[in-house]
Amino acid sequence: MGAGDRNSSGVENVFREAYGRVVATLVRVFGDITLAEDAVQDAFVIASERWGDGIPPNPAGWIVTTARRRAIDRLRRDARGRELLQDVSYTLQEQEGRIDQGLVQDDQLRLIFTCCHPALRTEHQIALTLRLLGGLSVDEIARSFLVSEPAMAKRLVRAKYKIRAANIPYRIPADADLPVRLRSVLAVMYLIYNTGLDDPERSSLRAESLRLTRALVALMPDEPEAAGLLALMLLNEARVPARRIGDEIVLLRDQDRSLWDRALIQEGRAIVRACVRRGQPGPYQLQAAIQAVHSDAASSADTDWPQIVSLYDHLLELLPTAVVELNRAIAVGEVDGPTAALADIDAVTSRLEEYHLVHAARGEMLRRLGRFDEAQSAFERAGALAPTEPERRFLNKQIAELSAGR
Repeated sequence: MGAGDRNSSGVENVFREAYGRVVATLVRVFGDITLAEDAVQDAFVIASERWGDGIPPNPAGWIVTTARRRAIDRLRRDARGRELLQDVSYTLQEQEGRIDQGLVQDDQLRLIFTCCHPALRTEHQIALTLRLLGGLSVDEIARSFLVSEPAMAKRLVRAKYKIRAANIPYRIPADADLPVRLRSVLAVMYLIYNTGLDDPERSSLRAESLRLTRALVALMPDEPEAAGLLALMLLNEARVPARRIGDEIVLLRDQDRSLWDRALIQEGRAIVRACVRRGQPGPYQLQAAIQAVHSDAASSADTDWPQIVSLYDHLLELLPTAVVELNRAIAVGEVDGPTAALADIDAVTSRLEEYHLVHAARGEMLRRLGRFDEAQSAFERAGALAPTEPERRFLNKQIAELSAGR
């Protein structure tokens, strides 16, 4: 790897780790999302040109300083910008040195609550926050939402326009407004976490979403769903070391459970127990409870599958989605066998036709039933829809094993 490649890789790493924080800081300073985002993009372009001799000691601070200067340059170019710049210059030193005394003390949390304002549609809230806080590209967000890149670009433009047109402030919501925003905020947190879970190169997103979720729980200690989401993340995070061998995906049933992080499991299960005592079950709490049952078992065979099916029954009452039905069907396969599971999977397949995991689940149940030709077709369909190369390799491996076993 040459110096140019190392430099490019270093800038990309800083981008992944610092983008959301820097954008949030610039929004706080200038009060303009588009200005902040454009200035930060400019700063990273400059970094890629100037960091030829190595990454500076405080790269995030370098980006903030450079982005601030680029934003000021942009403001100087028009009359309205010069007026704003006067206001910013007057308060800049005070703003930069101040820690808000409100409930939310983190720039990124403030930006999340701004992006999750009820004036925005839910899908716009989540997409905009993934873009601004997670630094995801438009294409990455589009794939998360199963829409085209141009459609997602328009969605992001509309969301930013709505914030400007409605004069949505970048500030901490009043205490009475916080619970109203919670559902969208939790969805954002979980999407950011899962993006980092599916892409090892974005592992910093997992750490960031965990940090933000912990801050949210501290902010709203009486909201059991916030605690439930934190428990769900912790229990998923505990299994990360066993999820892959090299670039190969390892299913839960085949994971080396000695690699699981027991401290994270203990913390997550403690939160689940506290949620149960509250007696206010919600979707994230129930999903965390399901993961807690998995974490209790020494092996897949030792798992309390009837309890998991029961928890999915409760989850379906609160979150009646096709994906939840699919996950319940897979658990049913462990209790009542592949014939029962296949019937439940087939009942939901038409609603998840473009979702690769429904075809992968069908393939597994058909394989257990000895219907190998149908299983191969299902795995091939799953492979064609799989969004990542590791998933495609895993599914191709299933196809190869089917062929070799006949």
